[in-house]
Amino acid sequence: MQQIADFHIHSKYSRACSRDLTLENIDKTCRIKGIDIIGTGDFTFPDWFSSIKNELEDIGGNKKQAGLYRLKAADDAKIKFILTTELALIYKKNDPVERDGASKCRRIHMVLHAPNIEAVEELNNYLDKNYNIRSDGRPILGMSIENLCKICFSINPKFLIYPAHIWTPWFAIFGSKSGFDSWEEAFGEYADKIFAYETGLSSDPEMNWRVSELDKFTVLSNSDAHSLPNLAREANVFNLEKIDYNEIYDVIKNTKCPLGKKTKNKSYLDYTIEFYPEEGMYHYDGHRDCGVRFTPDETRKHKGICPKCKKPVVVGVDYRVGELADRARGFKLKGAPGFKKLVELDKIIAEVLGIKSRKAKKVQIEYNNITNALGSELDILLKEPIENIGKVTSARIAEGIKRVRAGNLFIEPGFDGQYGTVKIFNKKENYGQKKLF
Repeated sequence: MQQIADFHIHSKYSRACSRDLTLENIDKTCRIKGIDIIGTGDFTFPDWFSSIKNELEDIGGNKKQAGLYRLKAADDAKIKFILTTELALIYKKNDPVERDGASKCRRIHMVLHAPNIEAVEELNNYLDKNYNIRSDGRPILGMSIENLCKICFSINPKFLIYPAHIWTPWFAIFGSKSGFDSWEEAFGEYADKIFAYETGLSSDPEMNWRVSELDKFTVLSNSDAHSLPNLAREANVFNLEKIDYNEIYDVIKNTKCPLGKKTKNKSYLDYTIEFYPEEGMYHYDGHRDCGVRFTPDETRKHKGICPKCKKPVVVGVDYRVGELADRARGFKLKGAPGFKKLVELDKIIAEVLGIKSRKAKKVQIEYNNITNALGSELDILLKEPIENIGKVTSARIAEGIKRVRAGNLFIEPGFDGQYGTVKIFNKKENYGQKKLF
């Protein structure tokens, strides 16, 4: 059975996150989006964990726990919650390339999946006694990756731990500012117990295929959503024979290349849903305050120095991938799950209507008209025949979806914390609102 999963999101208790991120609203939005399995996010935050315990129940009932949860108030178990969180680890670890053997400050974000409520409760009790988990939904912990792994696996060996957005400059395993240059360097004795990594918005699987060291890990893509509209802007499309935590765990643990439909396994990761990586806020290098955006070649030409302020530029994802890559750009990893790049439906509508905000009333009215007529957003973007879309909305919106599927876009890449801009129609194509309806 196909299941679309977005494991990495946040709650209303995380910094810079929408107050609308409640369990009830997440369930409702997943139904509109077409998400089947959604992470709870933020399970270490006491108030949010209390909501999880009070508002959710195991889909397997009391007799046989599935490790996936449903909203008690819902009429069905169509939307399954999986217990997840993101942790920010800040610590020092020796860098072998430093001449004096000094410790380098590491700032790493990690995603955790927990097998059940009891495991989360035990982890939270430990963390609450030793660290501050009450100030933010994504807590900052002064512990190493190895220590985190030791604690979690001692509680339950079925904890799933993997690095978030692995190339982001400031808070990632391979980030240019505080990351590592190899998997083993980062994870130490637990390197063989980490089975996956998250691409992040500024990279896609094809970029990661350039680094052969990553071949043996499962590629996951999640939204890292801070608001409801951003749910499933990146996601994972599984085929699952059995829908429970252990099945998801096994697929992620055992995914190897070649994989998917070419194996005898009936459960597998089919493909990931991707942001166009150029739209990510750290795809290219530069300085946002100086208005300087560099391609990797331009960064090398300027020796990594901003021509305006004369300080080092923030090295982004594309450059950093190139530093660790041992394969040429465009390399295709045989047998790997596929991926499909999308632009969210409300963004497409907003551009066609000539409206800047995807939250605008006219945009939302048209979004609701289309989804009410044709079904979930992801089905519309991925599968619905273009001619059917054109029957319920304007020809230009249907054309926009067609162009997104084909990758026929105009993108100004993001850099130094600034999102890139994606345009479907060029300036000469003056599709004003009067021509649409």
